Amino acid sequence: MPVRAKHRRKKTNVITRGMIAAGTGGIALALPLVSATGASAATPAQAPQAAHTAVVPNVQLVTYKVVAGDTLSKVAQKYPKSGGWKKLYAANRAVIGDNPAHLRPGLKLTVGTKTLKSTTVRTTANATTAVAKSKATTVTQASAKTYSNNLDGWIKESLDVMAKAGIPGSYDGIHRNVMRESSGNPNAINNWDSNAAAGIPSKGLLQVIDPTFQAYHVAGTSSNIYDPVANITAACNYAADKYGSIDNVNGAY
Repeated sequence: MPVRAKHRRKKTNVITRGMIAAGTGGIALALPLVSATGASAATPAQAPQAAHTAVVPNVQLVTYKVVAGDTLSKVAQKYPKSGGWKKLYAANRAVIGDNPAHLRPGLKLTVGTKTLKSTTVRTTANATTAVAKSKATTVTQASAKTYSNNLDGWIKESLDVMAKAGIPGSYDGIHRNVMRESSGNPNAINNWDSNAAAGIPSKGLLQVIDPTFQAYHVAGTSSNIYDPVANITAACNYAADKYGSIDNVNGAY
């Protein structure tokens, strides 16, 4: 679908956000050999296993969707832990823009975090002999999340990437725009509009041109514009910058 010229302005100030993870370590002890006066030495004593546990916090962002009549002060009053409207604005400036008094309905603001059920990691340290070979600590790793290789899976994976990068958007907003722009075909390309005539045709699920994709590409996703997750995430990053969220896009953007 043709796209307005302002969709194609290249920007470089992509704001990414990062997250911090913690791990655990183990400790090994050693006991001296038991002396013996006979022809052979006694079998070394084995120390009992010592159990160690560590709690890994599971933190999730808390978001709020702006409605008509909202101000940062009102939102801050609803969420006291946000630290007041100034801190709320500082945390969401990339979404709100340069005017803190201008809140567009539909914007999704990060208003704090909540801690879900923590994960307890249990390790053991096993002492054996004075020869002192410590056994490596067993580290339990969480199973990697998997996604189906279809539009549903691509959108869900993109939403997870967006959440980590602080990019607003919903499943419905993405799905609605994908169906309008490409009918769900990740290899879709527009070879007939003004962008195509200029040599930069719109491509992929959300019909992004190469300069826009490069300017709003999100680290950690593929550099291939036809990659479904990379295409969705970059387009949503662009929409967040221009319209507050992909949810606010209802036509050519």
